[in-house]
Amino acid sequence: MTNDPLQNNPAERRRAERKAYIVTGPTAGFGRATSFEVAKHGTVVLVGRDHNKLDALQKEIQQKGGDAVAVTCDLSDVADVRRAATAILGLNFSLAGLVNNAGIMQMRATKSAQGWDVSYATNHLGPFVLTEALLPHFPDGANVVFIASATEDPERKSAKVAGFRGGRYLSAEASARGEWKPGGSKSPGFDAYATSKQCALAAALEFARETPRLHFNAVEPGFNPGTGLGRDANAFVRFLGKYLLSPLAPYIKYWSTPQLTAPVIARVLLNQDGETGVYFDEKGKPMQASALVRDPQFSARVVAETRAFLAAHAG
Repeated sequence: MTNDPLQNNPAERRRAERKAYIVTGPTAGFGRATSFEVAKHGTVVLVGRDHNKLDALQKEIQQKGGDAVAVTCDLSDVADVRRAATAILGLNFSLAGLVNNAGIMQMRATKSAQGWDVSYATNHLGPFVLTEALLPHFPDGANVVFIASATEDPERKSAKVAGFRGGRYLSAEASARGEWKPGGSKSPGFDAYATSKQCALAAALEFARETPRLHFNAVEPGFNPGTGLGRDANAFVRFLGKYLLSPLAPYIKYWSTPQLTAPVIARVLLNQDGETGVYFDEKGKPMQASALVRDPQFSARVVAETRAFLAAHAG
């Protein structure tokens, strides 16, 4: 009699042999639609904050013939991210990819468990920690996708019209404190969101240069007013976005819907062409990052400062 639990349980052995793809922030918006797309190709590891919503999504995927496993995690809490990474590795899956989708844009700044700006922690620090924890365990050719945002680009006309003034990065330390380069947006939360996405995009491009055995790409999913991104907005704004503006998204340049963009994200995740270091738009076409993020020295600086900051606050 063998002591190997996988050999004793054929169902578990089959699951372990299937490719597994991790999707963060999977219970709403782009993450939810992407999870259903990815489930067509392997097991989906659903990583999110709300245990009940994760369980409900897991059951929906299974009812449609897919396979999913839920792992609770608050991406704004790096200690919880490290715990979740350990839990994911403990599943003994054949990891094939990761979609860093979880994100938030707050109307008013709040603090994470570590006392850091929640937008910066959720959109950059948490995904950064999760990615670095899993990297050594990915096989060659595995894919990591960062969901980015063109709001990081101060020259993006549509973002400027909406009130954004691009990423306002000073340093990792300053970002964690919620401090941004002067001259930014008048709208609360916009600088935090744009800067955190600027850092996430810079990290994706720098990871691609650092680790050529894996593939790192980013996707700008398009603007969708009906997602849960601005979930702390007032009820009227959420209603307006979901029921009045969302139906118009397919007809407006740079706008999209989860149903339209999820296949693009899944295609980048599966990455049959082996591309790396590419930034894709909502239609799956390569696009340019801001001039600052295109500078390899800036991206390297963001990654180096992020690592140094996290190491200094490891306790």
